[in-house]
Amino acid sequence: MEEKIYTGILTQKDNSTFLTDSRGRRHFEREKIWSGYVAHWLGKKVNARYVRQKDYDTGRNIVIMRPHTEPSAVPFVELYYNERLVKYKFSLLGHLAINVNGGIFNFSHLINENEIISEEEYFYRPALGEFAPHPVTGRFNVEDKTRPYYDKFGRNFMRTIHVLRMEGVDAGRLGAYYKTVLSEIVAAPDPKRPEKYRDFSLFTRSCVTIIRDGLLGYGFRDLKGIFPRDFFINAAYNLLKLNGSDSLQVKLFRMPQLKVPEALYSALTVITNPINRVLAGRLPDY
Repeated sequence: MEEKIYTGILTQKDNSTFLTDSRGRRHFEREKIWSGYVAHWLGKKVNARYVRQKDYDTGRNIVIMRPHTEPSAVPFVELYYNERLVKYKFSLLGHLAINVNGGIFNFSHLINENEIISEEEYFYRPALGEFAPHPVTGRFNVEDKTRPYYDKFGRNFMRTIHVLRMEGVDAGRLGAYYKTVLSEIVAAPDPKRPEKYRDFSLFTRSCVTIIRDGLLGYGFRDLKGIFPRDFFINAAYNLLKLNGSDSLQVKLFRMPQLKVPEALYSALTVITNPINRVLAGRLPDY
């Protein structure tokens, strides 16, 4: 069920929401289509498929959608600085992730959040079923084990995401490094708290330092930082200097938050290193 992808125009007609393909056929007419998709993509071309998770109201598989784009014609790497979620203290520093040719590597202190995830799941999960915030508290809540609410829907609906894109990188070699690290993490739960990664450290073994060390090992130089925004600024400044050399193409942009009622606006984190405050002022506007 998860494999078949449908492409068409997100349509509303006769009190129904569905996908209209190029032959005029309707898809997902019986399903609940998340209001966030309708708010941002109604009348636009999207890709859609089922995921294994169930909608709590209908008991049917959830439909996930994303804007229709053509696959990249060249291998690429994208570094993501995710702004902080203002309603969670643990999100005070924001988050860093890396996309290697379509597979997004996510590293965390929680074992189950160390993963390779597809772009549509990372950016565009709907706030339905277990992805949604709790309907009363509006937050993470797993007291009812049969109906957990992880408040973990599409990151682009929860945050503004800052992107550093590189083309001309050996994505296969870089991806192999992160896959090896991922295997090591999954094999190292904390004996006392098996849901936690045993060797996680904010300063030496975190989402930032693992990604940083992979880029340094690849051969990029002078990349420094231990907190998400600081490292992103430092990496953007140093890697943009390489744009156009050795067939490397580098650009900086942002994915503005797609505002929905289920999430507050995200916020920038503080730049902790004074040097990075200077470097931030030298970055191009984006």
